[in-house]
Amino acid sequence: MKAGVREFRDRLSYFLKRVRAGKELILTDRGKPIAVIKPIRAKDPWEEKLIEMEAKGLIRLPTKPGPPRGYPLRMKGKRLSQLVIEEREKW
Repeated sequence: MKAGVREFRDRLSYFLKRVRAGKELILTDRGKPIAVIKPIRAKDPWEEKLIEMEAKGLIRLPTKPGPPRGYPLRMKGKRLSQLVIEEREKW
């Protein structure tokens, strides 16, 4: 994959996602190659797969450390499953 300096600057996020997915980028200035940007291989094969999936737009990796979202929240009152059952019984 090739990109000129101006295009690289204007579409930096796009090109970095492609590099994370394993693509190699040749950076050109006025049509002449000046640099090669290539991914650093991750030590963990799972990490590589996650990076590839993010580049394809299948997932979004966390930007902050901590537990992933989706853990159950503690709330007062009835459980959601009980509310659903009650609503179904009304019909």
